[in-house]
Amino acid sequence: MITPHADGERVSPAPVVSLRGSSTVLRIVLGAQLRRLREQRNITLEAAGHVIRASHSKISRMELGRVSFRIRDVADLLTLYGVTEESEREPLLALVGRANITGWWHNYNDVLPSWFETYVGLEESATVIRNYEVQFVPGLLQSEGYARAVIRLGFPSAPEEELERRVRLRMARQRLLHGAESPHVWAVLDEAVLRRSLGGAEVMRGQIDHLLAALDLPNVTVQIVPFSVGGHAAAGGPFSILRFSQSDLPDVVYMEQLTSAVYLEKREEVDSYLEVMERLCIEAESASRTREILLQIREQL
Repeated sequence: MITPHADGERVSPAPVVSLRGSSTVLRIVLGAQLRRLREQRNITLEAAGHVIRASHSKISRMELGRVSFRIRDVADLLTLYGVTEESEREPLLALVGRANITGWWHNYNDVLPSWFETYVGLEESATVIRNYEVQFVPGLLQSEGYARAVIRLGFPSAPEEELERRVRLRMARQRLLHGAESPHVWAVLDEAVLRRSLGGAEVMRGQIDHLLAALDLPNVTVQIVPFSVGGHAAAGGPFSILRFSQSDLPDVVYMEQLTSAVYLEKREEVDSYLEVMERLCIEAESASRTREILLQIREQL
């Protein structure tokens, strides 16, 4: 049974029976469950680490979902945290196996850096993905020709085989838009994204055609911030906000850098970016005008 707190409260994990998502998200959710149980029992990271013959930093990484789990370790931690009723242990132990299943993107490990692998896993389980871009069309909305031009710009010395692998990865991510439970992708693009010619006029026309086709999807919204707006809310640069259905997983802000990425999930930080995104959506042209604007820009290419 569940061992009570000193104050009499029962320590119980949240239900996980119907939980779904990528292995990345499942690791994060499982880690959050373990952290909650540990904190409810006032057990230190060091004490938890001792039980599974590991360091406190290993427990910290487990609780953040940054490492894979072993059933034995999770079972020992559940015992330490007072979760001894089989009906409550079994869902969490079953979650270990699901959280350790490798996603399809692991087939691209040769071209997928670890800092971006996390994003792809989060992207797979998001219910809403909001992007603000100032230089490139978001990866989920790129045409193949445009993606190739962008990737070549970032990896000018890469051999052709590597470039094609990177293009294939980006195209594979886009299957997400057509699934049974596709996320709502809401992209706000600075006009410069569409005016900057990458790969030449033909590639840009193909990219605009790709965006026009994407607008027909019920789960895609695109807005454009025109040059006439001047300075605007997102002076700090591009960012993405991902939202999830799991109560254990907060909104995540993602900002990509040249050779790494920043992930923000503290409530006050995320709220600041949500506020900026809302202001951008107000400053941008309405989504009902996006098709008209895209056609105008296409004619000028």
